[in-house]
Amino acid sequence: MLFSQDIGIDLGTSNTLVFVKGKGIIIREPSVVAVDQRFNPVRVVAVGSEAKDMIGRTPGSISALRPLRDGVIADFDATVEMLRKYIRKAVTPSPFSKTRVMICVPSGVTEVERRAVNDAAKSAGARYVSLIEGPMAAALGAGLPVENATGSMIVDMGGGTTEVAVVALGDIVTSRCVKVAGDSYDEAIVNYVRKKYNLLIGERTAEDIKIQIGSAYPYEGEGAMNVKGRNLVDGLPKDIEITSEEIREALSDGISQLLDAVHLTLENTPPELAADIIDGGITLTGGGAMLRGLDKLIEKETKIPVTVADNPIDCVVEGTGICLEKHRL
Repeated sequence: MLFSQDIGIDLGTSNTLVFVKGKGIIIREPSVVAVDQRFNPVRVVAVGSEAKDMIGRTPGSISALRPLRDGVIADFDATVEMLRKYIRKAVTPSPFSKTRVMICVPSGVTEVERRAVNDAAKSAGARYVSLIEGPMAAALGAGLPVENATGSMIVDMGGGTTEVAVVALGDIVTSRCVKVAGDSYDEAIVNYVRKKYNLLIGERTAEDIKIQIGSAYPYEGEGAMNVKGRNLVDGLPKDIEITSEEIREALSDGISQLLDAVHLTLENTPPELAADIIDGGITLTGGGAMLRGLDKLIEKETKIPVTVADNPIDCVVEGTGICLEKHRL
């Protein structure tokens, strides 16, 4: 008789988290795969943190790539290899077991994109695959009363997409997905520094800047940091000092798109549920929710209370865990 091993996967553009039923979250790894292109087909040489450390530091034959873009699969084979490694790490190999997997996907993905996720998981060793929409998983993980008739609003900011949704009675009532999130913020910082200072910096440097002095709203104790890169004028190494105010300016376009998505979602929300949101507020989840002052800015623009969920990065995968524990696979 076969017994099942159930795992939930938050397959994100930036990071992949894996939840095992009865154990909790056991894997937190970057969604990065390093491949050696000297072989045909290409050979995977590293996955996760090991591969991320290679970004910008690899020889010509090895490339570190992100197999997911904007929350969907961009490189099928690399995604399969990444999932295979994580599934093998998460489950106990046994001829008497079957691996059942629940994976989060962005709301509004096409049927083709859903099938790609399903096929990738099965190719990686899953016997049964179930999909759950990201905003619903995030709302569950944040502890919102999604099964009730009360409306709850969630803003889930990942690496590739930001999803804004209103949920009630166990389903998504209205939602919007914008391709503005952690990765696009990093890209905006790279472009700002290049245009203003003729300095080329890498993605990892931009992410460090965002974490250390980035903000969406002025905050107490704002500062500056020293940034090193390559001078585009003479090609030599160069360092500059950049301030929190400048980073806010760099991020302003992306944050404006996020605010537009929140406003449009509220406009499409039925009046009774809109009244619930005024009382219950807006909940922020995902890594982007940790950007300083973002909650204050959204609250100022919408006149609705905004809170950041506890452990916002874990909300989506914890939501899959709740589904697994309640046998909803």
